[in-house]
This record gives sequence, C-alpha cells and structure tokens, in this order.
Amino acid sequence: MLIKINSINPQERLIRKTVEALKRSGIIAYPTDTYYGIGCDIMNKKAIGKIYQLKQRNKKKPFSFICSGLKNISHYAKVSNYAYKTMKRLLPGPYTFILEGSKLVPKIMLTKRKTAGIRVPDNSICLALVEELGNPIITTSATMPDGTILHDPAIIHDLFHPRIDIVIDGGTPVIGQPSSVISLIDDMPEVIRKGMGDVSIFE
Repeated sequence: MLIKINSINPQERLIRKTVEALKRSGIIAYPTDTYYGIGCDIMNKKAIGKIYQLKQRNKKKPFSFICSGLKNISHYAKVSNYAYKTMKRLLPGPYTFILEGSKLVPKIMLTKRKTAGIRVPDNSICLALVEELGNPIITTSATMPDGTILHDPAIIHDLFHPRIDIVIDGGTPVIGQPSSVISLIDDMPEVIRKGMGDVSIFE
C-alpha cells in the first residue's frame, strides 16, 4: 500500500494507520532527511527477521534505529553529559550516533560491544511514527539487491510489494549522501563515516 503523507504536517490518521501496521509485525518504507528508510518496530522480533531477509543481511550486523528525540534516546542508550551536549547541537539531523545500548534494546540490535546506532532524522514523518508507536523504528536504506539507493516511493512500492506493508510517499528526500556516523563511546568522538552531516567539530 502506497500512502501520501504531508512531510511538514503529517496527518494523524495516516500516522496511526501506519503504526497499526507496525504493531502487526508490518514492514514500512518511509522518508528520512537522507534516504528512504525501511523499518519496523525494534521490539518486534518477527518483523526484524523479515527485514534481515529483505536486505539479505547477516544477523550479526545490527541495524540502526530512530528515536524521537534526546529524551527518547536516553531510554535506549547510556548518554553521558558530553554525548548529550553534542547530540543536542546536531539533532535532529543527518547523523547516526554510536552509543552503548541500554537493557531496553533487544540483543539482536546491539553489536558485540553492546553498542547501537541511533538516529533522530530531521523529518516530521518518521519522528511522528516513533512517537505514536512508543518504540524506536529500525532504519536501513531502501536499496536494490545490488545496493543502488532507491529515492522514488512508487518504485520502492512496486519493487518490494507485497513484502513491505506500507510505503509512505513523503515527497522526495535529499538525494545525496547517507548520514554521518559518529561514535561517542567513552566520550571519545570518532568519525566512522563522513556523510551529509558536517563532522568538522569532531576532527
């Protein structure tokens, strides 16, 4: 199902409809501030399994997930004063921060070092989904099997139907780069990947 949601003022009825699908172990595709993402409720093992299958990804490689804001992040990760101040300056925005996960995060979503990649994209639709659901949502880019990034929701819908339950057309997101990935483990910032977000403060 392809549904059009206003990217500036997401319609509550459509957000609720999408969240109902997530609660039924559904998979969705949605816009972020970088690429279109594919995701599900991080508390739903069945749905997580479907995404690993869809992406043909090794289960030892956890996906990043989206939180609705700093307060929400502090439930799912250990946030030091330094990490809090750093993220407050940059979020919402095109960054993925690597932090030590809390006990609330399912084991499959953590690396061996018990770390997790967390995003708060500057996009009203995905933040509204997380708030309505009450849990973070997995985020992995919508790609072809060969890794080509897909930017058009109609193509995502045609390619993955019926394996994706709902594809949200939120207009075209930024066509360019993925998020910048920064590790804040032990308050020692390390740029893992330079992407859309400016990383000059960490260099």
